[in-house]
Amino acid sequence: MEDTKLSEKKKACANCGAELKYKPGSHQIKCEYCGYEEFIEQAKSSFEELELQHYLKVVGEQAYTETIDLLHCKNCGGNQHVEESYKSLHCVYCGEPLIREDVEKEGWILPGALIPFQLDQKSARKIFKSWVGKIWFAPNKLKRAALDPEGLHGVYIPYWTFDSQLHARYVGQRGDYYYETQRVQTPQGVQTRKVRKTRWQPASGEVGGFVDDILINASKKKQTEIPSRIARWNIKELVPYNSNYLSGFVTEKYTISLKEGHHRSFQKAKEIAHNWIRRDIGGDTQRIHQADIKLSEETFKHILLPLYLSTYYYSGKNYNFYINGQTGEIHGTHPISFWKIFLLVLAIIIIVALISYFA
Repeated sequence: MEDTKLSEKKKACANCGAELKYKPGSHQIKCEYCGYEEFIEQAKSSFEELELQHYLKVVGEQAYTETIDLLHCKNCGGNQHVEESYKSLHCVYCGEPLIREDVEKEGWILPGALIPFQLDQKSARKIFKSWVGKIWFAPNKLKRAALDPEGLHGVYIPYWTFDSQLHARYVGQRGDYYYETQRVQTPQGVQTRKVRKTRWQPASGEVGGFVDDILINASKKKQTEIPSRIARWNIKELVPYNSNYLSGFVTEKYTISLKEGHHRSFQKAKEIAHNWIRRDIGGDTQRIHQADIKLSEETFKHILLPLYLSTYYYSGKNYNFYINGQTGEIHGTHPISFWKIFLLVLAIIIIVALISYFA
């Protein structure tokens, strides 16, 4: 497929011809120059779950149903898609300038759905500024960076999501606690104490059920190793994919293949199966000696999830900050100013010395 579909092309304002951008928290695209707004046409049917084995066996792990324009960062290797024309553009991961003339077309499995941004950049900056303001001993440069509108980027992060029917046969043991009273010799004499022991008995059986939406981050970028408290999106808010939602934001293409994503999802399905087995065995504790886990009726989706990302460079180290573009939850690592700590310690020493002197 040599050309992108029409839906991937930029949409011009009907009034003034400027580019329309997605308005976060809505289903509209808006002109920032004249204020014209237009509703994003919603799909008549819900997004489709794709049959996994068809893509893995018949089409192949590098299968794609569309092409996308990508800018490759020569500094950190990040691939990013930008839906509108920027006069100047920097990598959202490392800040290195990008050259729009270096754009390349690559194939990808077209996203089936996405969660649109609910926070605009102004709201995200306000959250970031408030969070930085509460950090003790934060460098002044970090606080100034929180005010920089160019330092915070809205990015759609690629994810694979997998559904399946899970069935598992298991052999294990059920453990029930009981207590025995023992007499022990101590320096204070003979004392009694209760000792917990476990009575084991064989257990075996079958468990099964539907596994819904196992999420696998499809990005290899270290900056998109999203903290667990941030990676909590309400998947029920997914809407069918429409490229108009991408306008004004950066979109990252998946770098973890469908095949690798499926392998990682099986490890999570295994954890789910073991939890079901432990619950089925019952008792106070359980042992699982063998579990034959099988998945069937497997389907998948390629989805995009909203994230605000900021990277701050301080004393030779990168610090990453994340804001969930749907919920507003914020988390990140931050530097500490040596001089602020030094001055505080010095002030405490001076105060203690003065108190001691006049006491």
